[in-house]
Amino acid sequence: MSSFFSFTFLFLFSFLTSFRASAQDPFYLNHNCPNTTTYTSNSTYSTNLKTLLSSLSSRNASYSTGFQNATVGQTPDRVTGLFLCRGDLSPEVCRNCVAFSVNESLTRCPNQREAVFYYEECILRYSHKNILSTVTYEGEHIMRNPNNISSIQNQRDQYELYAFYNETAIGTPPPPPPPPMRFPGSTPPLTSPSLPGKSRNSTVLVVAIVVPIIVVVRLFIAGYCFFAKRAKKTYGTAPALDDIYCAREDDKTTSESLQLDYGAIQAATNDYSEDNKIGRGGFGDVYKGTFSNGTEVAVKRLSKTSEQGDAEFKTEVAVVANLRHKNLVRLLGFSIEGEERILVYEYVANKSLDNFLFDPAKKSQLYWTQRYQIIGGIARGILYLHQDSRLTIIHRDLKVSNILLDADMNPKIADFGMARIFEMDQTQQNTLRIVGTYGYMSPEYAMRGQFSMKSDVYSFGVLVLEIISGRKNNSFNETDDAQDLVTHAWRLWRNGTALDLVDPIIVDNCQNSEVVRCIHIGVLCVQEDPVKHPAMSTISVMLTNNTVTLPAPQQPGFFVKSRPGNTPLDSDKSTTSKSFPVSFDETSISDLYPRLLVEYGIHLHA
Repeated sequence: MSSFFSFTFLFLFSFLTSFRASAQDPFYLNHNCPNTTTYTSNSTYSTNLKTLLSSLSSRNASYSTGFQNATVGQTPDRVTGLFLCRGDLSPEVCRNCVAFSVNESLTRCPNQREAVFYYEECILRYSHKNILSTVTYEGEHIMRNPNNISSIQNQRDQYELYAFYNETAIGTPPPPPPPPMRFPGSTPPLTSPSLPGKSRNSTVLVVAIVVPIIVVVRLFIAGYCFFAKRAKKTYGTAPALDDIYCAREDDKTTSESLQLDYGAIQAATNDYSEDNKIGRGGFGDVYKGTFSNGTEVAVKRLSKTSEQGDAEFKTEVAVVANLRHKNLVRLLGFSIEGEERILVYEYVANKSLDNFLFDPAKKSQLYWTQRYQIIGGIARGILYLHQDSRLTIIHRDLKVSNILLDADMNPKIADFGMARIFEMDQTQQNTLRIVGTYGYMSPEYAMRGQFSMKSDVYSFGVLVLEIISGRKNNSFNETDDAQDLVTHAWRLWRNGTALDLVDPIIVDNCQNSEVVRCIHIGVLCVQEDPVKHPAMSTISVMLTNNTVTLPAPQQPGFFVKSRPGNTPLDSDKSTTSKSFPVSFDETSISDLYPRLLVEYGIHLHA
């Protein structure tokens, strides 16, 4: 039944997608690429053009106004672009046309430094020249109707023999009011002519065909999901395509829809055999499991003595179940059985990043290009959490052991047990219960309980420095010049010897400019003042566009000027020193806030 459903669903989805595409794709008119100057695929201009087109087609563009322009880069690689939509179209239709034309632009005019594309709904244009506020007739497209109207053919007004605008957007004028009473000698009232209108047979036809199909498909899916849930509760099966889809169909019962049979999970992991253990998360062990249908999964068994209560468990389920991004680990389901609380994730073949990065035998597999791609993938995943998902999510425990690598070495962010959801207009939150991992926590969070998107940015900065150096942030000791990686990186940067930070395994096979730029981004992320931390959207641009000028970094948080003895973190001795000597541990910690207050003489003021 599962295979039948999957086949039926894919068939109907493909049919509706193709039908919708044919009905809504912008109508192509013409394009013009002068072919006077070209660029190469790996050039700075190519990168700038892709950045520009991405900006124009992003969902943050001004589609409501129907017009936007942008400029990226510096001369001679500067590229300027704009789009213009018809004023009678909705923002969604405008966005669809712009996105469609952007996708086709590089195919219709490959390697051309300037081009213009005409569609019935919009115009897209880009050039290496200054095309803003400049009148030009280059690349113009004139459309003429071959049918003549003798009485007005010599007039210069724009007109046509058919409705070339969206009549429904203009609206139907209200019926004229009854004529007012006229008194002798009064002036006749002025009347406004009514706008002519006609129904769109094509629109009616599309609605008549598509709506019944959608209704039938949804009824079919709802019926199948009902019987599939009953069967799964009875027999305990592994999550599959139809299970996940059914869960997404019912937003009100997402968690319940993802609940899996505990016995099936127990059997899949061979009763949580030590041979199947593949790692340890912040709140429990992780096992590899294989269901009877061959599906491989990662099973996170929460510790029975874990401080994570039901609230945290439900948070992880509710948050992760709604996340969809290639750089995030996908949650397949969960189970509750007595004191057992289980999370079932997709299985990621190469386990966590630290297994490669800090293993002398494996780290050679992480050449610079690979590390650079991992940095970019992590940045995109965090950007999705902060900005592009339906919710604003702060991870709060970003570290190398929570970055998993798939079979193609693509990074996937995992472990959302400490994640917090922000309201739409919320920028910061305070807590007295600090959770996270030493060395990755930002100063304002560790010392004052303040966390925000900037806290995740700090953790990302530490990750970047670890990936470049191949060293753990807690790998420093008394004989080193620095006590931690952040301090070490900052001293090298300040002394102008940033390349000394690079892992010796890759130092001879990397692009120095890329490495130095990534180190620069890393130290920007770990500055002491969180206001100075760049947003993840800015970091993504910094990573992909080497023409963007990076600001000079300031001293990082946790930068230790002097070490007041060998005071351990759990000592009763307090100090008023502004320096913050941190000891590091790879295990996640919680409830350390009062201990920090006592040790460092920090007082909380209301």
